[in-house]
Amino acid sequence: MKKGIFLLVLATVLWGGNYICGRFLGGALPATLLNTIRWGISTLILWGLMSFKKKQFPIFTKWKELLILGFFGVFAFSTLNYLGLKSLSASYAGMISAGIPIAILLFTPFFLKQKISLKSWIGAIVSISGVILLVQGKHTAASQASVMGIIEIILSCLAWGIYTVLGKRYGAKLDPLTMTAGASFYGTILSALSCIGTVDLNMIHMDAAAWMAILYVSTLASVVAFVAWTAGVEMVGPALAAPFINLLPVWTVVFGILLLNEQLSAITLTGGIITMIGAVLATYKTTEKRLLKHSQ
Repeated sequence: MKKGIFLLVLATVLWGGNYICGRFLGGALPATLLNTIRWGISTLILWGLMSFKKKQFPIFTKWKELLILGFFGVFAFSTLNYLGLKSLSASYAGMISAGIPIAILLFTPFFLKQKISLKSWIGAIVSISGVILLVQGKHTAASQASVMGIIEIILSCLAWGIYTVLGKRYGAKLDPLTMTAGASFYGTILSALSCIGTVDLNMIHMDAAAWMAILYVSTLASVVAFVAWTAGVEMVGPALAAPFINLLPVWTVVFGILLLNEQLSAITLTGGIITMIGAVLATYKTTEKRLLKHSQ
């Protein structure tokens, strides 16, 4: 159990680092090119893992499912994140992303036909009110660019919500590694296509630190975090693992302050805390219910 919890926490730490690198790389690469390079490298590593485990790669037989997952989870989510981080601090973007569990909750009835409890809906309302407070706090002194950044981060949360719910739906036929590798493959292609006519050499400003950041997001924040999260979920069960995703904005804020010297206003911090409280309330299950679900 302790090892599983450690792996879940490790995954959120590594994902938190992705926001820091995304912010750092904002001036080095266009978002679409950054996403293409990141997931191109990740795809090669994931293919290697699949070959090592002697798994079949159904990129043609399951192309529709993998293309949809690649669009929402790799292309839309990551690209929108990197676009938003060009004008928003990593801490601020991370706190908006605390609403990801709510996005998952909102799409669950539509794609999985599952009923949502009243407690979860109350949590969703609380979390959404926190995001509204975050947006309002930023809007008081926002430029047009930062307003667009807020919209891009919110849209990225919705994209990840759809990806997660569809991943659960397709999970009956595809294992997590295959889904991630397939989504990475098609997401990389979509990202590469989006670079056509939108990227030129004058927009690229890479140095040694930028290449290190690319290496991080392509390996630790992608493949290693995925492996750690998947292993952790298998050890403790999905019901126990779900609330740990709420640690992501916490790490993002901590890293943003320590590594990028970012500062938070009182209203921004309050909005972030409310968003996280709502997300925890919406996804938290009592120990008794968790253990019952884990034992089934």
